[in-house]
Amino acid sequence: MTDQAVDTDGAKASSEGRRPAAGSAPTKGQFLGRTRELKELRADIERAGLDTIAGRKAPRARVLLIAGRPGSGRSALAGELVRQVAESYPDGVLRARLAEPDGTPVPTERTARELLTALELPAPPGADADDLSAAVRDALATRRALLLLDDATDAEQVDVLLPDTPECLVVAVSGGPLTGIADVRPCTLGGLDTKSALELLERFAGSVRITVDPLAAEGLVEECAGQPAALVLAGGWLAARPTAAVADLAKQLRADGEEGSPSARIFRLTYAGLSATAARTLRLLSLAPAGLADPHTASALAGCSVDAAREALDDFAALGLLRTLDSPLPQYEVPGFLLPLLRALTESEDRPAELQLARARMLERTVRLLVSCRAITETDSSPAREKLAGMPRALRFPNPRAAEDWLRVRQPALLAAARLAVADGELDTLARRLMAALVRALVVHFGTRAAAPELYGIHRLVLDVAERRGLPRERAAALLNLADLDERTGRTAAALTRYRAALDAAREANDPYATGRAMESVGGAHLELGDYDRAADWYGRALAQRLARDERPDAARLYGRIATAHTYAGRYGEALRNWRAAVTGHRRNGDVAAQARALSELARVQEYAGRPEESLRTCQEAVEWARRAEDLRLQAALQLRLADTLDRLGDPAAARLHRGAAGRMLGDELPESAMDMEQDANACEIRSTSAED
Repeated sequence: MTDQAVDTDGAKASSEGRRPAAGSAPTKGQFLGRTRELKELRADIERAGLDTIAGRKAPRARVLLIAGRPGSGRSALAGELVRQVAESYPDGVLRARLAEPDGTPVPTERTARELLTALELPAPPGADADDLSAAVRDALATRRALLLLDDATDAEQVDVLLPDTPECLVVAVSGGPLTGIADVRPCTLGGLDTKSALELLERFAGSVRITVDPLAAEGLVEECAGQPAALVLAGGWLAARPTAAVADLAKQLRADGEEGSPSARIFRLTYAGLSATAARTLRLLSLAPAGLADPHTASALAGCSVDAAREALDDFAALGLLRTLDSPLPQYEVPGFLLPLLRALTESEDRPAELQLARARMLERTVRLLVSCRAITETDSSPAREKLAGMPRALRFPNPRAAEDWLRVRQPALLAAARLAVADGELDTLARRLMAALVRALVVHFGTRAAAPELYGIHRLVLDVAERRGLPRERAAALLNLADLDERTGRTAAALTRYRAALDAAREANDPYATGRAMESVGGAHLELGDYDRAADWYGRALAQRLARDERPDAARLYGRIATAHTYAGRYGEALRNWRAAVTGHRRNGDVAAQARALSELARVQEYAGRPEESLRTCQEAVEWARRAEDLRLQAALQLRLADTLDRLGDPAAARLHRGAAGRMLGDELPESAMDMEQDANACEIRSTSAED
């Protein structure tokens, strides 16, 4: 969080005629003052470290520490330093925030995942903090990059991400020294110099009021202790009162006494000048997830229209109470120094029941937006069209692209809303609805694979709620989803543990679907681990349940999975018996494509078992069914297998004919053998396909 506002452009008007936010995103030329600090920091980059002095190569990156209280301009200084030296680091600048707006440390797992994403490197869902932070260090070990770590709460947060190469530079921002990291000298911030502080005031109040009474202006700077946050609030107060003199504000501050920091004293004056409605809206913004608010969030919290909320947010930004973020959609941030003040006000002026109602309204609005975000992609569906038609116009998206853009921009706030809803403990029903809607929206817009890290975190939250509330059905579903993600990223042993826990929960809930799904998944995990006997046993248990419930398509599929386990174990007789049962089941179900794939696998096992003539006949039958299913790739794979079998049977002329047929089907895609194509065409028979379930 950029917890200062020395980088404002308050003198410029926005496209709507409003003054831009006091904490708007910094642009080139906006930064004020800190000349001495910048010079010292840049010199510190070149300073010989203790290892260099001792004749040793520095083992890790140099760390520059900028220390100061929230509102001191520490993040703005770090950003300006990074801007000035970025060209020396050709592999780019990486940024991460190590604390939530309320000061809660961000888990290292989340920070490392964000950095890997920025580096365009894989970050497997479910990987622990040690593995992910090691991946970050490994990635940076061969790069010359600059790492900006804002809002560090302790040295360990920085140390675990510190690149193991002196070619990188780390700029850390913290409230105090980071004891434990070697060779770090903090740059501790005080107030701005008088010239820069006066220029900051001019950006809000205009130059006339500053120059006509320079002594009063300097007195106001002194009352603000040169703190950027206090000066921005002072500038906002003056900008909102064009007829007020600078001396008027300085006088009121002196009359207010010296209780609290300068920014707290000026905030009290600004807050006192708000209407009751505006003051209440401002207080409730302290409930915004991750300190991020948009018009919908403010509207739901305050119980007002979206247009009124947008106007209020713009007014707060003009007063220096919010920052307008550089975003394609309207989005604002509550400054870190302001959050404790707002929360203290909510505790003293708002009843707990009112605050809980505001949270509930915000979560309900978020759920409805997520439902709309998903529904806009399903306009060919009558229920989806009806759902959209029944929503207020303000909650509808004009097209799927707009919905995806909203989801991408608001994703950090949406994930934070889910975490806060679960942590609250009193809004579990809303929390469950929110997480379900968020999962569906992420999957439909980004896909399961791309959204896997976010989905993993959401499923863990669902599991927390299910365990807290004693909901075995939800616990089983969450465990199954988490286990699926574990298995897809190669953590099969962890997946097996979760699948078995899911089975226990499903049995407790008397949920036959989840029970069957869990048993089948346990079998799949054992198959992946090479324990073919247990795999066949668990597949058999799942098959017995499917047969008892007369679920014929699933039963036919399970015969194939049992056959696969026996094939891997070399028990070809058992494998052949189960593949024949699978073929019969698919034929009775009328599933032509599945019948063709099962025949293909039956032919493969017949060949393994030393029955090439039988394999040839079965393969020819499979070709016919694949043709009926219009599965061109499977047809080509079978033609190649026929060619291989005919070669072994001593008929190379016929083999060439079948290879030629496969070539005509696939052209340039034709491989040297059918193996890869068959594995692709028959993948659904080889391992568990929980995504289909």
